[in-house]
Amino acid sequence: MTISPVAPAAPVATPTVPAVAAPAPAAPMTRTYDLSVTTQGPLYPPSEIVDENGDFVVIGRVNRPGADGSTVSGWGGAVVSPDSPLPPLGQNLPYDIVRELDLTDPTGPDAQVQLFTLPLPLPCNNYPMLFAPEQRPDAHDVRRPSYPLHGAPIPDLREEDGPKLREPITLGQWTKARGQLEVHVPAHGRGADFSFAFTGLIPDSLYTVMSLREHDLDPAGPTRPGPLGVPNAFISDSNGMAHYRASLPNPFPAPGTPGANRVINVVVLWMSYQQNYGGAIGHFGLGGDIHAQLKLQGPSFGEFTTRPAN
Repeated sequence: MTISPVAPAAPVATPTVPAVAAPAPAAPMTRTYDLSVTTQGPLYPPSEIVDENGDFVVIGRVNRPGADGSTVSGWGGAVVSPDSPLPPLGQNLPYDIVRELDLTDPTGPDAQVQLFTLPLPLPCNNYPMLFAPEQRPDAHDVRRPSYPLHGAPIPDLREEDGPKLREPITLGQWTKARGQLEVHVPAHGRGADFSFAFTGLIPDSLYTVMSLREHDLDPAGPTRPGPLGVPNAFISDSNGMAHYRASLPNPFPAPGTPGANRVINVVVLWMSYQQNYGGAIGHFGLGGDIHAQLKLQGPSFGEFTTRPAN
């Protein structure tokens, strides 16, 4: 019997699987912001500066009555009574305005107003935060008068050690401050770099920079404001110029991320006690020993997203 050879099987075509391209790295992003001169942190106390009468000198959001009985908070300037009605944290009521401020005349009467620290305990304050729980757990129990900014009682100061601030600080001098912030998120997206340039600051002074995060003023459970970098201190030169930079890990987690607490603002603080407090922004805060001079007018940095290192 003759066996016919078996024809070889036709080759089976292997389907072509398109190669999956590796995800392209995110592009780095840089944005620049102009900071606004201010005397205000949150809306209560209305300012972190008072005048010789103990009235708040407010440059920031001024609470005024709205047409429908609501409270409208628009950016402006006013002298506000410390006896203004005080609502619970997270709510606003119209300030008791003593008079409007004229911020357009650099040589006018308002420019000559001398500036003072807030007394302790802080007047018109609804923010229960303890800013330095390890260093000063008794901060809420301390009582002190208001001091001229240039005459705040620097701890352990001796005249022979050469204090540099000897002249009264006026509102006209305060409002000369200018600042620009550049924020850069590298392609890896695990952090952000903050770079500042300043002019017109109070000369020969210690400043610090704090971050404000989205839950720091949350009435349901405020988180403690912290430094923007540690150490967060810089000193203005004799002409009021300075630079500062800091890098933060994952400051802008994606909205909705569990436990996320995004940085939404930065505040440049003049330190009346000429001290830095390590991991705390101050002992008494909000005009007791720190005084906001520059910040962004509202929540910012929504265009950025960062991620954890791992």
